[in-house]
Amino acid sequence: MNKTAESKWVGRHSGKDQLRKEIWTALKNSGEAIGDPFGGISNFVGADLAAARLAELAIWKRARVVKANPDAPQAHVRLRALRDGKTVYMAVPRLAEEKCFIELTAPDLQARGIALEDAAHWQTAVVIGKRVEFEEMQKIDLAVTGCVAVTRAGGRTGKGAGFADLEFGLLRQFGLLAPETPIVTTVHKLMVVDSDRLPLQPHDTFLNWIITPEEVIEVQNVGPQPGGIDWDRILPDQFETIPVLRKLKPDWLPPK
Repeated sequence: MNKTAESKWVGRHSGKDQLRKEIWTALKNSGEAIGDPFGGISNFVGADLAAARLAELAIWKRARVVKANPDAPQAHVRLRALRDGKTVYMAVPRLAEEKCFIELTAPDLQARGIALEDAAHWQTAVVIGKRVEFEEMQKIDLAVTGCVAVTRAGGRTGKGAGFADLEFGLLRQFGLLAPETPIVTTVHKLMVVDSDRLPLQPHDTFLNWIITPEEVIEVQNVGPQPGGIDWDRILPDQFETIPVLRKLKPDWLPPK
C-alpha cells in the first residue's frame, strides 16, 4: 500500500505516534525493511520465515478458517493458508467497501486458473476475490493482524487509523470471532518493544501469539478482549469513509 514519511493518521495518540516513528526509522536504518517502512504496516526481511514458524503451531494446524490483514508482510501467511487448504477472509484495504471482506479458497482459485501466489497479494485479491456479507462468512478459527509495534504482554498498535480494531469489532458484532479465538501477528524483532513503551486503550485487541523470524512468543494472562463496535469511539472520518458503518447505523452522530 502507498506509504508516506508521515502517516496521515498522526495526531490521534502522541505516544503511539512517536513509537511508530521510532520503529519505522529503526527498520529503515537497519536495512531490514522491504520498501518504504513509513506510514503503514511495514514489510520486513524474514516475513516468510515468521509465516513458516506460525504454520508449525497447533493453533494453525487446527484452524480451518483464517482471517488475515491485507498488508504486505502477511502475504506469506495468506499464501501458506491457501496452500494448507484453509478458507481465508481478507479485509478490503481500509474497509473501503460495504462488503468489506474478501473470501479466498484454493479450490475456487485453481478452478479459475489463478495462481495461489498471485492471490496471496492484496492487489490481486481485491480484484479476483469474492466479496462476502458477514452473514455469508464462517466463524474465524485464527485471526492474523498486522502490527507496527507489539509487546510481550500482548499489546499492539497498527499504523494508527484503527482499521484492525474495527475489523475485530465488526467480526465480534456478527458473532464470527469468539473471545477465545487466537489473535496472532508476524513481526520483525525490532517491532517487539517493552510494555511501558506501548500505552493501551480500552478498545485495543490483545495478541495471543507473536511470531518473529527467530522466535515464537505465547502471551500469558491475556486480558479480556473488547466486544463489538464501540460507537462512542468511532471518529467522524471513519464513519464517512467506511460504508459498512453507515449501513449499520445510518443515523449515527459523533458523541459530544
